[in-house]
Amino acid sequence: MDNKRSRFKEQTVEDQYDERVIEIARVAKVVKGGRRFQFRATVVVGDNNGNVGMGVGKANAVPDAMRKATERARKSMVSISKTGTSIPHEVTGRVAGAKVLLKPASPGTGVIAGSSVRAVLEAVGIRDILTKSMGSANVLNVVKATFDALGQLKTPEEEAARRGKPVKDLKPYWDRRENNA
Repeated sequence: MDNKRSRFKEQTVEDQYDERVIEIARVAKVVKGGRRFQFRATVVVGDNNGNVGMGVGKANAVPDAMRKATERARKSMVSISKTGTSIPHEVTGRVAGAKVLLKPASPGTGVIAGSSVRAVLEAVGIRDILTKSMGSANVLNVVKATFDALGQLKTPEEEAARRGKPVKDLKPYWDRRENNA
């Protein structure tokens, strides 16, 4: 009886995360007798509330690679600062040859992004954002560049304290317009 309860708790904790498979690729290692093939899975896990993690798993079978990637994504979860349904300010992330630009957008815009960037942003819980992926189209590097950009985000309070300005001056124009009306 007690074992069933612990399994049920474990299952509900796992189900609260939004898991998104970014890529499943067959990779090869060249050895003396030819090529040795494996599968690499890239998974993003988020709680739709500002926490997200990415994991890469490699195994001889796809389900094993997915399981490994999901476990690694859960362990590598980080907290992202966001304002409402968007991000506080414009930011650019770079990894290898991939560059990702993230711009805040007014409510109702939606997620304007490519498939890999979109998966990361939706897992974080960002609903309104403009993005541009530049340079390399390598999916793994684009996802890592997105994480790099999200890691650079600061809350409006932190940035206002750094600049010595009031917080209301750093809010996006659509938020300032609503406050003045």
